[in-house]
Amino acid sequence: MVATFGTIALALLAGVTQISASPILESRSISTLSASQVASYKRYTYFAGAAYCKPTNTLAWNCGSNCNFNTGFKPIASGGDGSIVQYWYVGYDPTTANVIVGFQGTDASKILPVVTDLDFFLDELDATLFPGVSTSIKTHNGFGNAHAKSANAVLAAVKKGFSTYGTTKVTVVGHSLGAAIAIISTGHLSLHLPAGTTIRTISYSSPRVGNVEFANWVNARADMVRINNQDDIIPIVPGRFLGFAHTEGEIHIVDSNAWISCPGQDNTDSQCTIGYVPNILAGDTGDHSGPFDGVNIGC
Repeated sequence: MVATFGTIALALLAGVTQISASPILESRSISTLSASQVASYKRYTYFAGAAYCKPTNTLAWNCGSNCNFNTGFKPIASGGDGSIVQYWYVGYDPTTANVIVGFQGTDASKILPVVTDLDFFLDELDATLFPGVSTSIKTHNGFGNAHAKSANAVLAAVKKGFSTYGTTKVTVVGHSLGAAIAIISTGHLSLHLPAGTTIRTISYSSPRVGNVEFANWVNARADMVRINNQDDIIPIVPGRFLGFAHTEGEIHIVDSNAWISCPGQDNTDSQCTIGYVPNILAGDTGDHSGPFDGVNIGC
């Protein structure tokens, strides 16, 4: 990975200042997931991996092991070019009776400069996509822009899935940059889907996406889960001293491969990410893509 001195310095500062700067540090008790609880996430890990595959493949549900694990899936729409617009897909999972939304991510060497260089800022949500939402609720401008490029197409596909399959449940997944988009998409979908819709968001290796007002707002609109792997450094950036906060529901895979539930938003326990990876020098970008219960995310 190539990084400038400024990038490294800022990332180090993000780690050094974590404890003193955070508005939402929490010390709630941790617990270890059972083998069956861990296994229950594998289908979503493969759904997140499928988002890295080309739209022609996800629309045909022909994307190797990612698709083969979730047989019977009913694709509805796919899009993106993998460059300007991240790949995305929407389909129906008959096993869980959920519409699934997946967003493509990127590798650690590509996302790290985005979340540590000084050319980003916290920006208000697009009033057209997020009508009536307070201007105090803000996200990383790059993540917000990435979400906006596919937001309307994704929403239309989810509505089609609801109509076609008679469900009111949607699960949004993504890894890395795709995780950030998935978290913002959660808020967008919650505003535009029918009353009574149930939204679950399962993100992998997500950076911090927005400010504390955003985290609190989106937490109240969905069942949020964030899964982080071992010494991955992406979940500790951007730093809290810059005004960023995590959503709730972290599960941290420690080096023993135990899955640790870390309740709250930024749990300070030593087995949770911000205690386990105190700064960028303590991290390993090689952990960014997994394995998550034996699965490395990608296509």
